[in-house]
Amino acid sequence: MTRPPATAAPAAVAFACAALGLAALTAAVAVAHGAPLAVDTALHRAALAHRSGAVNTAAKALTSTGTGAVPYLLTAVAGWIACRPHTAARRRVPVVCAALGVLLLGQLARMAARDAVSRPRPAAADWVTQASGAAYPSGHSATSALVAGLLAWAVLRALPGSAGRAAAVCCGLWAAGVGATRVYLGVHWPTDVAAGWLFAACWLVPALLLLRRAADR
Repeated sequence: MTRPPATAAPAAVAFACAALGLAALTAAVAVAHGAPLAVDTALHRAALAHRSGAVNTAAKALTSTGTGAVPYLLTAVAGWIACRPHTAARRRVPVVCAALGVLLLGQLARMAARDAVSRPRPAAADWVTQASGAAYPSGHSATSALVAGLLAWAVLRALPGSAGRAAAVCCGLWAAGVGATRVYLGVHWPTDVAAGWLFAACWLVPALLLLRRAADR
């Protein structure tokens, strides 16, 4: 009898936890008809009360890295460095394309979920930056978390040991920072951000298993 890969059981547990968390949070938002939950209101007010000009500028700069070309460039880098050290350039290209496909398909799935839930954002008077579309799940948060997961996986393959772990932690901190800016800038409720992270986790678990096979070839 063939045994499943050693990573299969932890991956299944991670996927189940993220999926259950996302389902429970989505149900809570649906029951509230999109209205902010108690935690949303409390953290939103706290963000408004602790704003300052310098922090606003830094938050805008950080939040800008969670959209546009930056996530796709970082994803391409992840696909490139995830391959074995002596892999020829022409053999890295399919892995890069696969990584980009993971991000692109994830974006499409996330936008479908956003349109299905159709949750309103906080009042525009509270915004420090521009935003469009429905709020749930947060696009910047989901995108940066997806990219951070891909990058962390890639650097752990390319840099074994403490260097790889440190780089992976930095990837996670970047995604956490982008998500936090969405609340600080007033364009998302905290549960929008949490949903973006949970969505990214659900998407990454099966995607990384497939990317691992492609990168090992």
